[in-house]
Amino acid sequence: MALAAAGGAAVVQAAGTDAWAALRQAVAQWFGRGDEQRRQAELERLDRTAAELEAARDEGEAGAERARARHDAVWQSRIEDLLEQLPEEERDGAADAMRDLLRRHAPPGAVAAGTGGIAVRGDLRIQADRGSVAAGIVNGDVTLPAPPAPDPTQG
Repeated sequence: MALAAAGGAAVVQAAGTDAWAALRQAVAQWFGRGDEQRRQAELERLDRTAAELEAARDEGEAGAERARARHDAVWQSRIEDLLEQLPEEERDGAADAMRDLLRRHAPPGAVAAGTGGIAVRGDLRIQADRGSVAAGIVNGDVTLPAPPAPDPTQG
């Protein structure tokens, strides 16, 4: 699942950058698995993704972010589906090939998060105030002390 998330994020982040041409070819080749027609179909899908992401930039940051999230999820799902459909004896090799593809072609600074995680490119500040809890990921229980009693002069 993490591998598919990284693959989806890489496709979305590479679109429109210098990394796109090489990543586009490598992803199409990976999906094609030796079948030229499948490879061509993937190139067309990748081109549609890039065009839709480019068009979404004209809609402002909110529209662009929605498009990025949608395409990230689509490509993550497609990668997961292909890996799940492969016979077990082929799955590890395909996963290794995807890892290698990402190592060679993913744009620098690509980020991805699994279920319940947060992926951030840039700065992130999480701050707790007045006894509250702020967390990117909480694994386990959170216990807060009882709030302090109000000052009797405040009623």
